[in-house]
Amino acid sequence: MAVFKCKMCGAPLGIEENKTVTECEYCGTKQTLPKLEDERKANLYDRANHFRRNNEFDKAMSIYENILNEDKTDAESYWSIVLCRYGIEYVEDPVNHKRVPTVNRAQFTSVFMDEDYKSAIEYADALQREIYESEAKAIDEIQKGILEISQKEEPFDVFICYKETDSNGRRTPDSVLATELYHELQKEGFKVFFSRITLEDKLGSAYEPYIFAALNSAKVMVVLGTKQEYFNAVWVKNEWSRFLTLIKNGARKTLIPAYKDMDPYDLPEEFSHLQAQDMTKLGFMQDLIRGIRKIAGEDVKPATVETNSGAAPANTNTATLLERVFIFLEDGDWENADEYCEKVLDIEPKNSEAYFGKLLAEFKAKDENELINTNVRITESNNYRRIIRFGDETIMKKLDEIAEKIAEKAAIEEEKEKKRLEEEARRREEERKRIEEAERKRIADENDKQKNNLYFSAIRNIPADSIRFYALGSLKNTVETLRKLGDFKDSQNYIDKCYHIIYKNAILNSRETDAEYRRNAYVMFDYLGDYLDSRERKEKLGIRNPADNNASAKSPFKNLFSKRK
Repeated sequence: MAVFKCKMCGAPLGIEENKTVTECEYCGTKQTLPKLEDERKANLYDRANHFRRNNEFDKAMSIYENILNEDKTDAESYWSIVLCRYGIEYVEDPVNHKRVPTVNRAQFTSVFMDEDYKSAIEYADALQREIYESEAKAIDEIQKGILEISQKEEPFDVFICYKETDSNGRRTPDSVLATELYHELQKEGFKVFFSRITLEDKLGSAYEPYIFAALNSAKVMVVLGTKQEYFNAVWVKNEWSRFLTLIKNGARKTLIPAYKDMDPYDLPEEFSHLQAQDMTKLGFMQDLIRGIRKIAGEDVKPATVETNSGAAPANTNTATLLERVFIFLEDGDWENADEYCEKVLDIEPKNSEAYFGKLLAEFKAKDENELINTNVRITESNNYRRIIRFGDETIMKKLDEIAEKIAEKAAIEEEKEKKRLEEEARRREEERKRIEEAERKRIADENDKQKNNLYFSAIRNIPADSIRFYALGSLKNTVETLRKLGDFKDSQNYIDKCYHIIYKNAILNSRETDAEYRRNAYVMFDYLGDYLDSRERKEKLGIRNPADNNASAKSPFKNLFSKRK
């Protein structure tokens, strides 16, 4: 049985030979299976599926294409390429806990019109085809929703691609540099897609329509970073690789790599034909904006920059009201705290302290420490976004620290959940092994029962030592039965006992003067072979070959014993 991992959750699947559909016992997803003729192909699939589950769609797609180079009829490879092309990620539905597809690489082309999908349907069997068509229908519905939303979006001039947070959930230097670039481009009048701000009022699961619209409308993409790993981060690469694909397919767009504090040779190989910009170079920002203006068009006019920093001017009324706000917060009176924040905002609509008070009231936190302990995603709050929009450096720094600590706590909780799931998987594996062991024991016990029956049936037929000329006929079958049992119980001892009985009876026959008895003795000694001194006793009988003697045909033991094996 080949070992293959679930396409959705990565748990091991047991694949029976010639089976094309199975169900994962961990996530419960019914799924199609590839044709795994050999271990090499199984390893290729395992590697490709690993990349796809980790959203490294381009790497996965290249491996699936290699598989198709060897087997043009592998339906599962065609389907897997479709999943990569549309950036399908299977996530757990919080309501029914089933794995459902999400689209991370929307296309203008319907999945039903995709050539690889058509090939998958062509080469699939009936069971595979049913699943492919069902999943394609779900993907197509999601895609229609994405296209509907994206068509309503205004076009962008510039798309800023960067890494927002590091592996610990902290804001990266890239994010700070991207923010500076965003504000500079805004001042110049460009319509800029910058996820930190453009997507701040969108849910994470609903980002794709806006990213898709921006990728297709933006004339320029600036990919900036300070580390090689940030340029190659999964979602960063997902954006710039899609933009490069649009260029490859004929779109009039330009991608500009920008780096800082790193060797330009560490930039992705895909950028080797592009002119990268060093952000530490004097005049970098002016040169970049001038270059973007040439590409995006000279008709973009500089925006009127608002000089209000967002820090409210000193105002006795608002100061008193804000004092009341934080008293209400200390008392846990969330309703009055929010109401007095609104009174402040009626006077000063851009007062970031008032929005901070509303943020605390929204999440029922008396102060920033309690806000951290609520372990909620404050970045999705409208109040958070307004603080970002109107706040000065002091409150922005405080907010960043709060968000960073919340992210750290979330990472700890995530690690705990990961360990819990690993422990649960370990317990399931132990239970599976226990059941397998019990089944093996049951089969072994059943085999032992059958051997017991043969064993006791055989030894019951062994005659007593005192029997001379009769009851020897059953010994041959008894010996053969005991030989088949091997080392079961004391089968060998009973075989030796049978030999001993034959040996004793052979001696008794050899002492007789009658030729027939002596021939019987010869046959029995011959059967015993090297048992004790049987060979010597046979020779002493002086009978060359009793089988040649016509009289030997009368011997009751002539055909009774064959040579011992």
